[in-house]
Amino acid sequence: MNDEGEEEFGFSRDYFLAREQAASSRKKSARKLSEMDLIDEQVLRAAASEIVPKNEKGIAALMRSYKNFYTQWLFELRCGLGLLMYGFGSKKVLLEDFASTSLTDYDVVVINGFLPAVNIKQVMVTIAELVHDKHKGKRRASTGNGQKTKQQFNTQTMDDLFTFLNEEEEAMDGRDSFVCVVIHNIDGPALRDSESQQYLARMACCSNVCIVASIDHVNAPLLWDKKMVHTQFNWCWHHVPTFAPYNAEGVYFPLILASGTAAQCARTATIVLQSLTPNAQSVFRVLADYLLANEKEEGMPVSALYAKCRERFLVSSQLTLNSHLTEFRDHALVKTRKHSDGQDCLYIPLPSDALHKLLSDLG
Repeated sequence: MNDEGEEEFGFSRDYFLAREQAASSRKKSARKLSEMDLIDEQVLRAAASEIVPKNEKGIAALMRSYKNFYTQWLFELRCGLGLLMYGFGSKKVLLEDFASTSLTDYDVVVINGFLPAVNIKQVMVTIAELVHDKHKGKRRASTGNGQKTKQQFNTQTMDDLFTFLNEEEEAMDGRDSFVCVVIHNIDGPALRDSESQQYLARMACCSNVCIVASIDHVNAPLLWDKKMVHTQFNWCWHHVPTFAPYNAEGVYFPLILASGTAAQCARTATIVLQSLTPNAQSVFRVLADYLLANEKEEGMPVSALYAKCRERFLVSSQLTLNSHLTEFRDHALVKTRKHSDGQDCLYIPLPSDALHKLLSDLG
């Protein structure tokens, strides 16, 4: 073996000897994450709020630099493009500043996609009402009562609302009368399902609606197919890192070092339920009361829930109940498991104390 080969062999031997010694010297800890003493979430959040952010001047200067793009962004909206902002840091303040300074001549609807629940139907109703108000005079001449038409939006289906917006297309004065929908975190947990994204894509197709949205999840582009990206949303991507903390967006996400208390579970479920209709809340209460009164049972049979809701005139058919249950399941408020006799039973994945607190918060 020549000198070069011996030197290379020596390096290899030393490397593996060092690795072996390091492995033998390391001590493996027997501690588990479940054994750690976790503190209350409120205490942890209060302590986190007192942390002084770094480089505030640099972040403020970066935010001011984006103001130079406001004119370009507005031009792109008027050309029929949708604005999609991405980059590290919360973009909530940036989008709100753009809307408050550059979109003052247009109606703006804000969707907080980071919330645990978002009512897309109510957003569509709001947009329809804004479009209706813009042409109230014309509609009053044709219907004789514009207010009656406005009140009927709440009872219309999503397809009816989209039909209304498309019919108003010709009456709009170009893109000078559009309604701008600002969506904070279009990739948020409440909007990640296929149905919500399809509704938002159809909304973006309406010529009198423009979309300005932000994304933060690394897999957010997987929410859309080629047609949605290039034809429906028609995204114009903008890299706008702000390095701002996710203060508003992080409120509804549990902290890894915080203990999950009953109050925390109840508060999260309450926020979701308050976004639903009063009728849906009443159906949920019937199920919760039954589970609390029969804690030893595996759950409440769907047939039993339907019978009780029918007695209280909360539902008129099994189809109505199924729509409520689908909404509950989508928000992880209710789950289904097989009873010992084979039938499906409903249960609420919350401890008893959290369920009591939830009912109390709902009033």
